[in-house]
Amino acid sequence: MNSEKKVSLSFNSPVILTFTILCFIVLVLDFITAGRTTVSFFSVYRSSLASPLTYLRMFTHVLGHADWNHLFGNITMLLVVGPLLEEKYGSWNMLFVILATALVTGLVNFFFFPGVRLLGASGVVFACILLSSFTCTKERKIPITFILVALIYIGQQIYSAIFVNDNVSNLAHLLGGAVGSVLGYVMNKNKMYNTSR
Repeated sequence: MNSEKKVSLSFNSPVILTFTILCFIVLVLDFITAGRTTVSFFSVYRSSLASPLTYLRMFTHVLGHADWNHLFGNITMLLVVGPLLEEKYGSWNMLFVILATALVTGLVNFFFFPGVRLLGASGVVFACILLSSFTCTKERKIPITFILVALIYIGQQIYSAIFVNDNVSNLAHLLGGAVGSVLGYVMNKNKMYNTSR
């Protein structure tokens, strides 16, 4: 018998792929509405605490991007690192990482930078970069890869904040990296504890 093997597509990383698709949809809506949807729903900035949209934007600002270059820069790295992390930690944990990063960066921007409108997935990307360096963590051992990534990453962000005049929010990157580091440590510690029982 001649059995043909069929090739099929695999939705291998549901959270990361859904996040990517939503970012594309949000940017398309941005162009269709001349930026109104992004300002209203997908950016975080100082606004009335009486408005429900203020609380929604604390999470949805990570879906908004300024242009295609901004989107592709973030999504390319996320698609490289994200699926591996989702396979290791699970979809629910990856969703939590995204939501936690969005909330932390959103709150800090809201309270400390009232004149700045923050948007983009770069905080999430940097959370994933730092989280990825924890993938080989053993009990009571800090991986050298984590130290190297953290030093290079933090040094680059501090340099950019001081010497490079651009519209990139280095604080969002640092906060995202901090969230990824903390959650990476906690998730790996819990995983080791659960497997050792």
